[in-house]
Amino acid sequence: MSTTSTIGRAARAAGCKVQTIRYYEQIGLLPTPARSEGNQRLYETEDIRRLLFIRRARALGFPLPAIRDLLSLCDVPEQSCEAADAIAKAQLEEVERRIEWLQELRRELERMIEQCRGGSIADCRVIEALSDHAVRDDADHVVPEPGASSRR
Repeated sequence: MSTTSTIGRAARAAGCKVQTIRYYEQIGLLPTPARSEGNQRLYETEDIRRLLFIRRARALGFPLPAIRDLLSLCDVPEQSCEAADAIAKAQLEEVERRIEWLQELRRELERMIEQCRGGSIADCRVIEALSDHAVRDDADHVVPEPGASSRR
């Protein structure tokens, strides 16, 4: 038997904000819920499960279009999971790109700190590197800006 919850209860059950639920409804990730006589949104157990699915996928970094695709795959449970695997593999590749980028950032920060001589700000390597508007390593390699990766 399915039970209904108000938007506040659904938000608490899923560990998110009411605004998040409204947004997911607005963009079509969650179905429009039934309404009470007092016009309150009423969520079924399945709606909360779907919300938890979305939240878990977001926690793993999946972009909203990929989550939409995964949810549509859930609607036909007897089909092959090949498409879901492809979506997950694409997300893994994106995570690996981000890790590489973060490792490059770490190396550059380590170089900046190592090259700092502890003198005055006028001679500070950290300030100098940040003022250049492009961070370079010893080989004059420019570290990409955070949005410059091939992220969607």
